[in-house]
Amino acid sequence: MADGPARTNLTPLSLHVPEPRSRPGDPVNFSDVEVPAAGLLARPDEATSPHDMRDLAFGMVRVLDDEGKAVGPWDPRLSDDTLLKMLRAMALTRAFDERLYRAQRQGKTSFYMKCTGEEATSIAAAAAMQGDDMVFPSYRQQGILIWRGYSLIEMINQIFSNRGDKLKGRQLPIMYSVPELSFFTISGNLATQYPQAVGWAMASAIKGDTRIASCWCGEGSTAEGDFHSAMTFASVFNAPVILNVVNNQWAISSFSGFAGAERTTFAARAVGYGIAGLRIDGNDALAVYAATQWAAERARANMGPTLIEHFTYRAEGHSTSDDPSAYRSANESAEWPLGDPIARLKTHCIGLGIWDEDRHSAMDLELAETVKAATKEAEKNGVLGHGMHQPFETMFEDVFEDLPWHLKEQQTQALEERAAKWPK
Repeated sequence: MADGPARTNLTPLSLHVPEPRSRPGDPVNFSDVEVPAAGLLARPDEATSPHDMRDLAFGMVRVLDDEGKAVGPWDPRLSDDTLLKMLRAMALTRAFDERLYRAQRQGKTSFYMKCTGEEATSIAAAAAMQGDDMVFPSYRQQGILIWRGYSLIEMINQIFSNRGDKLKGRQLPIMYSVPELSFFTISGNLATQYPQAVGWAMASAIKGDTRIASCWCGEGSTAEGDFHSAMTFASVFNAPVILNVVNNQWAISSFSGFAGAERTTFAARAVGYGIAGLRIDGNDALAVYAATQWAAERARANMGPTLIEHFTYRAEGHSTSDDPSAYRSANESAEWPLGDPIARLKTHCIGLGIWDEDRHSAMDLELAETVKAATKEAEKNGVLGHGMHQPFETMFEDVFEDLPWHLKEQQTQALEERAAKWPK
């Protein structure tokens, strides 16, 4: 075989490695974050073809302007009661996070994850759905359970893995499972909930049901194979599902560029699959509500799935095991250009004349006491370091409907050995 032409004059290839905006010690730099004015993007009909709404995957749906006023066609025009209920749920979620974070630092649990700055992405979304729609959350959507009225004590029991934990200590803290509230078991494996949600939605369509599904993942998880498998099935079978991507700028210590943020938006993932895509201000509770409502109506009308990118910011560390000061500027969260979702919704409610600073301060104190009381009640069932408080024999339960013979033999042997070693 003949040799190819000489390449002596070509520039050597080089590999591009994404770099974050700033490192620890650097000044905060959000110069590349484009924040369009609120109310600019049109709200298409829910039956619009994905090919005719490409601009919505590259722009940003915003409702609340810089003064906290709701403007533009995406304004969901919510009642005063709904606005205040959302504000309260978001504030309760933050109070819950603060208390349980401290509990982890006190050694009462092994692990915790806050959603500070991301409360709207779960609470406003849950508010826009039906209470029996199936949700497949990631590990930062505790706000959904709070919106749906789940017991704080039950949540804390699970976090403490105590004798009141319905999951019997078998799940990492904060990975809840509440089927009675249509809340699928949280998994620590990234993006597994995506194909599960799409499959559930397909089954709902096959049965002729009216319930839809919704799932959440972080922007880093869009690099997982499960995400793309789910997108394919959702597109091909027109699944009635909402696919939420919470772009909070960071995946543990890796910034969003490693998942492709330098190239395009995460909502643009939808374009290639022929799915409706919306990119929204994730710190604007009204924009989150409006986008979710639009996507839910589209799914119920058999018009297929919608991918929503919630452009937001992770104000805290990834978890209690993470130190964000090791990889990002110290003042990033304070200078995030889209602000704080609770503060923005509070400002909106005050502007409407249905709220004020004094009532907000009183509510914060009340909610802190509510979470404190729930924590004290859950602590009666035990905390980390005081044993699992689950009977030993439960390690053989809840996997099989009927325990196989070989596990029965192992159970008997284990109980006999335990009794011989630690007689009562």
